Amino acid sequence: MSDIRKAKVLLVDDEEDFVMTLTERLRARGLDVTAVTRGEDAIDMVAKQDFDAVVLDLAMPGMDGLETLKRIKEHHPETEIIMLTGHGSVQTGIKAMKLGADDFLEKPVELPTLLAKIGEAHAKHVTILEEKSQEQIERILKNRGW
Repeated sequence: MSDIRKAKVLLVDDEEDFVMTLTERLRARGLDVTAVTRGEDAIDMVAKQDFDAVVLDLAMPGMDGLETLKRIKEHHPETEIIMLTGHGSVQTGIKAMKLGADDFLEKPVELPTLLAKIGEAHAKHVTILEEKSQEQIERILKNRGW
């Protein structure tokens, strides 16, 4: 089982007070948190570094959460994305899941619930990385003829 305290999380929400507060609460629990307030910045961050989970707000000015989700998944399909919304609907949740969201939570989200979802995303991400490493090792061994 992976240790959630090692999880790298990208928090994306246009509400600065919410982002700052949640960042502090997650960091206090040992998580490595990067926070941005725009979808465009989230896409840039995911291109630069690997995150175990992206916690993404649905309603943001400019590029909304669904468009941000779509663009992240186009280039980084393995990225675990947890959608947050203050005014979600069943239809929006279904659309987000079809676009590749791994979970959909409503604000205000209870911290233990969010931590559990981040833990699940972290564990899944670690498993994916381990599988990729194993595949690379097998390819190298096959090509070397050992």
